[in-house]
Amino acid sequence: MFKTTALATALALVAGAALAAPKAYTFDTGHSQVVFSYKHLGFSETTGMFSGIEGTIEFDAEDPAASSVKATFPVTSLMTGDDARDKHFLSGDFFGGEGKDPAVTFTSTSIEVTGENTALITGDLTLNGVTKEVVLDTVLNQQGTHPMENKAWLGFDATTTLKRTDFNVGMFAPAVSDEVVVHLSVEARKAD
Repeated sequence: MFKTTALATALALVAGAALAAPKAYTFDTGHSQVVFSYKHLGFSETTGMFSGIEGTIEFDAEDPAASSVKATFPVTSLMTGDDARDKHFLSGDFFGGEGKDPAVTFTSTSIEVTGENTALITGDLTLNGVTKEVVLDTVLNQQGTHPMENKAWLGFDATTTLKRTDFNVGMFAPAVSDEVVVHLSVEARKAD
């Protein structure tokens, strides 16, 4: 009798753990983007964006701190609305230097839940061949069934501020602001 009860308890614990395991989501690249802004010589605030973001989220709805995220996007997806500026940003003066990795990557290392739908996601950002720890101030906008795709979906916004000089893209700093405000908006679908 004891062996049967112990086995049933163990199976229940294993089944419970399986139910509580994080669920995998993949980025919806068409609805995910990175928008950045910086001050230009004190005259204006210039904005640009990166697209083509790919990644995965291991989302644990029961214990969000146990979730994780990995993302990558190509530097060549840069768009600022001015072809000459885009070409300069992709040159050796900024992102296109010899031996530089053309992709930007982020891998979370910890998540601190700060509210019902908010968290600070800390991770390693690799940009222009340099890896630094950054913190994303994140909001879970919505989780639920996508009305057109009929599958589980997540939506997040996050912000952070980076220093260009930390990533060796500091040309013209501080006249052109060293600090760059970054806003990420991500949608992700439950993986099949």
